[in-house]
Amino acid sequence: MKRRTFIGSSVAASVALVSNKGLGMENKKIVSGDFKGNINHSVCRWCYSKIPMEDFLKSLNELGITSMDLTGPEDWPLMKKYGIHASMCWGAGFGIEKGWNDPKLHDELIKDYLQMIPKVAEAGYTNLICFSGNRNGMKDEDGLKNCAEGLKQIMTQAEKYGVVIQMELLNSKVDHKDYMCDHVDWGVALCKELASDNFKLLYDIYHMQIMEGDVIRTIRDYHNYFGHYHTGGNPGRHEIDETQELYYPAIMRAILETGFKGHVAQEFIPSWEDPIAALKQGVSICDV
Repeated sequence: MKRRTFIGSSVAASVALVSNKGLGMENKKIVSGDFKGNINHSVCRWCYSKIPMEDFLKSLNELGITSMDLTGPEDWPLMKKYGIHASMCWGAGFGIEKGWNDPKLHDELIKDYLQMIPKVAEAGYTNLICFSGNRNGMKDEDGLKNCAEGLKQIMTQAEKYGVVIQMELLNSKVDHKDYMCDHVDWGVALCKELASDNFKLLYDIYHMQIMEGDVIRTIRDYHNYFGHYHTGGNPGRHEIDETQELYYPAIMRAILETGFKGHVAQEFIPSWEDPIAALKQGVSICDV
């Protein structure tokens, strides 16, 4: 499974159009220092896919980032070599567009997740991502029912192995047209239907800013249902600095106020000539 099919050629083109010079940051230096220890920092691998894995892991060691999102069993041995934790695993399912809202896929999905859950646990990890799938003309209430019926058949296994299945909230306005789990209310209703501590929502701040906004209030009201967070600058999904509309220090403080102990993963597409410097800046911004 490839993350957003690495977002596609259109995003790659947009990245090429945005340069350090265009942002006025070609000479910007990021001051290094120890993290405060309040936020468990992570980063999504797909955003840095042009950097060879081992080189990227070395960079994470240099930055002091100890976790990485959206990796599978093929990545884990090398990650362990460099002491990098897999904070959000993948490797089961059909990707974003084909998910648990389609009963025709349940047999294969159940088999796939039942095989993957023990692998995640045996590797020493906790979180495994899943997706609702696209609507394809289906009513939201029918999709919710279908997701619940399918996911219930893997929750006993997830609870047994201590693995948390996390469904990602994505926007259906810009990036993932027709995706069903595109509002917090729908996701929370699914959580309530499953009634398991081993099912949570992955709250992607970038995506939900596009769909709903009111990010801090949402975090405060629904944090019990959120098991993981992703960042990203809006509009454009680039750096999370002053070039975009979200103020991440306040968002991070709101997350901390809820008592959250999980991971916050950077999932912006670097536009700087030095993507590692951009990552360093993003983590520094979130280190409140």
